[in-house]
Amino acid sequence: MDGVEIDPTTPPAESLNRRVFVGISAAATFAASAAAGSAEETLGKPHAPLVAENDPAIAVEHVKLDRPGIELPAYAAWPASAGRGSPSVVVIMHLWGVDTSIRDVVRRYAKAGFAAIAPDLYARFGAPSGDDVTDYTIFVPYAKRLDREVWVGDVRAAQEWLAARFPGTKTAITGFCMGGKLALIAAVEEGDLFAVVAPFYGAVADIDPKAMHVPVCGSYGARDTGIPADGVRAFAAALMVPNDVKIYDDAGHAFFDDQRPSYVASAAADAWTRTLACYSKYLQVPNP
Repeated sequence: MDGVEIDPTTPPAESLNRRVFVGISAAATFAASAAAGSAEETLGKPHAPLVAENDPAIAVEHVKLDRPGIELPAYAAWPASAGRGSPSVVVIMHLWGVDTSIRDVVRRYAKAGFAAIAPDLYARFGAPSGDDVTDYTIFVPYAKRLDREVWVGDVRAAQEWLAARFPGTKTAITGFCMGGKLALIAAVEEGDLFAVVAPFYGAVADIDPKAMHVPVCGSYGARDTGIPADGVRAFAAALMVPNDVKIYDDAGHAFFDDQRPSYVASAAADAWTRTLACYSKYLQVPNP
C-alpha cells in the first residue's frame, strides 16, 4: 500500500474495533454545543446520523466516477442552495470504506455549506460493506491492495466531479487516520486540485513537509501512541506553507469518532470548528 499505514494506533483491537472517524456536527454551532450539554451524552457510542439523508437543507446522490475499467461509486451531498462556485471537500474514507460514518460526515459537510464527496477506494476489490462492522481485520487485506497511482486517480476524479457539478469551486481534501495520510499524499501529488488539506490524525512520518504546497489544517491527539506528538510538531515546524496544526493534550487517536469511547468532546468540537474556519478562509471564491 505504498507505505500508507492502516491505523497507527496501538493496540489495534482497542483502536480499530469500531468505525473510525466521523465529524462532530453538521455545523460549527452544533459542534460547540456538543462539548457541553445534553448532546454530549448521546455521543461516544453508536447513534443515529446527525444529518439525515432526507434533511431538506441538503441533496444526496450516489454517483459514479468514470475510471479505467470501472464506474467508481462515490457518495456525495451538497447544500440544497449550492451552485456555481460553492466550496467543496473530498473526503477520504477510513478502513471500513464508505460506511455509515463516512456518509454521515459527507452530509455534515453539506449541512455546513460545502459540497462533499467520498469515493469508494475499495470498489475494485469486492469488499463488504463496513456498516456496523466491528472486526477491522476484515478490511486490512483490502487496504493493503490500494495502489497509490490508482487511488490518487480516484481522488482526482472525485475532485473533477465536484468541479464539473459546481463550476469555479475551490476544493479541500480531508481524511482521518489512514485517510488522513492519504489526504496528505494526495495534497502533495495533486496540489493543483486542492486549496487546503485537513488531516485528522494522519501519520506524517513519510510525508516531506517541504513538498507540501497547500495550507495544512491538522488535528492530532497528544495521547496517540501511534503518531508521536513530537513528530507532528517537527512536521509542522518544517512546513513552508500556512498551517494550523494543533495537538490536543486530552485526546488520543480517533478522538473525533463520536461513535466510540475514543471520542473526546472538547477536542472534537474545537477541531471541527477550526477545520470549517480553515475551509472558509481558503475556499472563498471571488465574485465574478
